[in-house]
Parts: sequence; structure tokens; C-alpha cells
Amino acid sequence: MLQQTQVSVVLPYWSAFLARFPDVAALARASLDEVLAAWRGLGYYARARNLHHAARVVLQRHGGRLPEDVDALRALPGFGRYTVGAVASIAFGRAVPLVDGNVARVLARLFGIEGPTGDAGPERRLWDLAATLVEGDRPGDWNQALMELGATVCRPEQPACLLCPVRGRCTALGSGRVADIPAPKTPPRRRALHLALAAVRRDDAVLLVRRDGTGLFGGLWELPGVECEPGTEVEALRARWPQLGAPRPLGRVERTLTHRALTLDVFAVEGLEPPDGARWVSAAEASTLGISAAMQAVLRRVFEDRSPPGGRPWKSSRWPRSRR
Repeated sequence: MLQQTQVSVVLPYWSAFLARFPDVAALARASLDEVLAAWRGLGYYARARNLHHAARVVLQRHGGRLPEDVDALRALPGFGRYTVGAVASIAFGRAVPLVDGNVARVLARLFGIEGPTGDAGPERRLWDLAATLVEGDRPGDWNQALMELGATVCRPEQPACLLCPVRGRCTALGSGRVADIPAPKTPPRRRALHLALAAVRRDDAVLLVRRDGTGLFGGLWELPGVECEPGTEVEALRARWPQLGAPRPLGRVERTLTHRALTLDVFAVEGLEPPDGARWVSAAEASTLGISAAMQAVLRRVFEDRSPPGGRPWKSSRWPRSRR
């Protein structure tokens, strides 16, 4: 949960998630919908899908106990180099390195490693250093100490160098280049993603479809939609579903993601036949499904609209407010 997400945001989700899924077996036996619903609001939903998939693999192949073998850990879905190092060292006391953003910053300043820490050359040196340094009696404590040092002392901005226990050995501090090391990363180039969405209603329910299990928002529920160029939304909807009546605009939702600039234009429509796997969902039912924050904002507009096509009034329903 902490990947790309702040501790203050994660804590309530973590407590609720463990209360709902107290062990590997409970997580493995839950449906993907249940897991994604518990994750909603945290974003980066591939993490939840991998966690669920990994729990099932652990239950099937390892009797419900996380394997101590490093190779077996690497084989679990979603277990990359950092996660393997964290679990192997902290949970099982194995001398396996880890490098996250905090550790990378500490090691780069301590040893004077030039260049952005995510580039291939610096990253290889950082992992080599981490592998050398983790050897010892308490590898889990060592790895946690490096992470904590980076989070609380060797901060990206305004580092507390006077409090640092290794300041006497720090290459960046000795050369007066703490502010320059590590070098800043090149910000990701965000690709514009524009979608036209069709809001189809029946009584107090709206038609939702589920995205494929991989990629952006994989496995989540959403309104039927089509990718298009700005200004071509109606044409794109009619090209995808020729039987549609006159789409009526309900508004626009915009979100900035790590690699996407997302724009969602929403239209109330009639005449769209439910595709395979689609379901009619009320506002209350939608609150129990895995739905992205952007789609939650879209559905809020749809459920609050009181002028559906064909003059059929909504029944009394209210979209639940986010807990965040």
C-alpha cells in the first residue's frame, strides 16, 4: 500500500484491509471485487490485483504460509526486487538487499553516486552497494534503518545532516553537494487519454461494465466508453453503438495520473444493449465494487442527474461520499 502512497493516507486503509482480510487464506478466498472495493481510493490498482493473485498462489502452492525461499518469493505475482528484499530480510532474516527511494537517496549521498537514481547505471551501483552492506546478523533491521534514515533525516529537501549518524562519511556532505545528489529524475511524460462515456439508466440503476484484468484500471467497473479525440465524443459513441439515441452531455471529469492526463466526457444515452458481463448497479451497490476515483466522480454526476432520457424519473438514491 505504501508504494507511491503516503503513510498518512495508507494507515486507515491498512487497518480496514487487515480487519476484512486478516490472513492469506481470507484474502485468497475473497473475490476480486471484494479486494478492489477495499482498495478503492488508494489508486494503482495493479497492486491490489497482484496482492490478491499472490495470496491465491501462496494458498495453493505453499499451504497458506508465505515461503521463506527467495526464489519462491520472486515467483509470486507482484513481488519485484524491492518487495522480495523487504519480505526476505524483515520477515525471515535473510541477507537480501532492498532499494527504495529513501534508500537510494541515502546511498547516493553517502557514496557520491552521480545521476538520477532510476537510471540504469546508478541503479545498478545502488543495488550492488545495498547487497554488500546488508550482510550481517540483522539484515531486516539494517534495511529498515536505511529506509527510516532516508524518510526522517536524509530527506529530499532540507535534510537534517547535523543529526545524521553517518555524516562524517558522507561524500555529498563533505563536498557541499547534498542539494545536488541524487540528480533529479526526468518527470514522466503524460499521455492524454480522452474517453466518451455512455450513462445508460434503468429505474434507479446504471449500466456498468468491467475492464479487462490488466492495464490502466484493470478489473475495475466503469461506464461503457470509447477512446476518442477531443470534440468527437458524440461521433465516437455513435460509431461504437449505432443504435444510440441523441446523447445528452452530463459533464466532464479530469484527473492527472502518473502517466496519463485523463479526461472523461459523460453522456446520458438510450438504446445501448448491455454487453456480455455488464450489470445494472444502484448507487448503494456501486459503493461495494472496485471503481476508480475518477469513475466515482463520474457516477456521482450520473446519479445526481434528475433528467434522464425518456423522462423516466430516478428513484430516491444518493451516491455515498468518499471516506477520504
